[in-house]
Amino acid sequence: MAAGKYNFTIEQGTTVDFEVAYKDSNSSPIDLTNYTGRMQLKDKVGGSTTHIILNSSLANDGTGLNFNATADDSDGTIGVFISANSSSAFNFTQAVYDLEIISGSDFPIVTRLLEGVVKLSKEVTTAS
Repeated sequence: MAAGKYNFTIEQGTTVDFEVAYKDSNSSPIDLTNYTGRMQLKDKVGGSTTHIILNSSLANDGTGLNFNATADDSDGTIGVFISANSSSAFNFTQAVYDLEIISGSDFPIVTRLLEGVVKLSKEVTTAS
């Protein structure tokens, strides 16, 4: 299955918080129990500049991919969270990303769920 395309805008200095629902061809949620994930924002596909790395191990400020975004892992929901502090450090105009999930450990199966372009809306008011 090809990755879904989703472009979005990050407002610099604000909290990014949205959920991705992974469903099968019948629109039934896919159980993500025991899955992990990873997501990167880069300057371009194959680029050397990485703006942020998100994974299933949440940072102290909550930045990362939350496979427990709802009370039930079997509902196929992944929370994507980037703290306001992290987004305030962004200094790009446009970036690319993909979101991958991984199941299994000995012979992991990697599935790319989403990919797309991220635009940055620069902030005027900054934290003091």
